Amino acid sequence: MNPARTLATARRVLRQLSHDPRTIALMLVVPCVLLTLLKYVFDADPRSFDSAGASLLGIFPLVTMFLVTSIATLRERTSGTLERLLSMPLGRADLLVGYALAFGAVAVVQAALATGLTFLALGLNVAGSAWLLLVVALADAFLGTALGLFISAFAASEFQAVQFLPAVLLPQLLLCGLFVPRGDMQPVLSGVSDALPMSYAVDGMSQVSHHTGVTGDFVRDLAVVAGCALLALALGAATLRRRTA
Repeated sequence: MNPARTLATARRVLRQLSHDPRTIALMLVVPCVLLTLLKYVFDADPRSFDSAGASLLGIFPLVTMFLVTSIATLRERTSGTLERLLSMPLGRADLLVGYALAFGAVAVVQAALATGLTFLALGLNVAGSAWLLLVVALADAFLGTALGLFISAFAASEFQAVQFLPAVLLPQLLLCGLFVPRGDMQPVLSGVSDALPMSYAVDGMSQVSHHTGVTGDFVRDLAVVAGCALLALALGAATLRRRTA
């Protein structure tokens, strides 16, 4: 991997994103709007907002980064840009890490905006530090980016990329413990939940909500989320040789 080529790839992707205000709005504005809406949904029950808001602070960045990254990467595949880039002296790692750096930079801004909004404007109250919530939100956004890079290889159109969102993320949303505690699920569903990365994203937020400091479970949850993201990036690198249709 050549650092100069990697950074050049990241700059190119960021330039493209800067010319797409709708995508920027989807990544930066929509999570904040949804969290604000959630605040007023639970306006009569602040404790419910404290519980649900912390979890969704991690889920919203994951979902939006997955959607945007998968579509943007697929657009490069179907337009032939990816093949032209790979025909140049540009390694697969340069390309993949460049994409990850570009979308990761956006994820930092997204997570910071959403975390700042929930604490400063919406009055989210948790036992732990806002910085710990920010760390989990960043890890979740990075996971969404990595999953989007990987899943884009299996879609033939942008419409199919959108279809992967309910197929990949909605089952995780149902089984992550947001609606029903994972321990109360049927054993089979609980076992499936243990293998899904979003479960650990929600668990990590829950640890911050209920504990003032860093716990062993928090470190485990964060490590699993980061590990799944790195695994998705590795699998995404293995698909970069695929030719566009």
